[in-house]
Amino acid sequence: MRILVVLPTYNESATIARVLQKVRESLPAADVLVVDDSSPDGTAKLAFEVADELGQIDVLSRSSKDGLGPAYRAGFAWGLARGYEGFVEMDSDFSHDPADLERIVAPLEQGYEVSIGSRYVPGGSIPDWTTARRLLSRGGNLYADLLLSLKVKDSTAGYRAYAASVLRRIDLDAVRADGYGFQIEMTYRARRAGAAIAEVPIRFVDR
Repeated sequence: MRILVVLPTYNESATIARVLQKVRESLPAADVLVVDDSSPDGTAKLAFEVADELGQIDVLSRSSKDGLGPAYRAGFAWGLARGYEGFVEMDSDFSHDPADLERIVAPLEQGYEVSIGSRYVPGGSIPDWTTARRLLSRGGNLYADLLLSLKVKDSTAGYRAYAASVLRRIDLDAVRADGYGFQIEMTYRARRAGAAIAEVPIRFVDR
């Protein structure tokens, strides 16, 4: 399965080189697409330099800061046009551990169309969050699940993988939410499209 790891960036010059190196080490067969929203700190320039050094990395430089949702939609469209079969969403600041990439992608190989790196299934954790913040996040996820019948524990999680087949069934141009709302909307649209969804426990580190 041809996998594309999509990394949205904005002012990530402090971490982008190390993240790209760890992603390439953790999932060497995958390609990487950095989607940079015109970072003024030179993130895109650094990404191009690492791409020249490591290979299997492309950089999509956008002209303005449009947000997380549009960045992922642009990355998905770029990859679908080039025949990728699986896509990974992940943060570029080490909130998501690149060492988990194989476990995130594995359900796609087993026939699932969505794999969510979940903080709220057994084995998942958020060690740096206060109890109040955990309760607020869990409450938001429970509310979204009850309202939309998502049938997942962590619909706001940003570390996840999609099969190209489900992205083609989703009207990506119609997705309008951003931030956590983007993840909820994508989960909802994937569920409506009949996708089988797996949840994989992860340790989320707040940066």
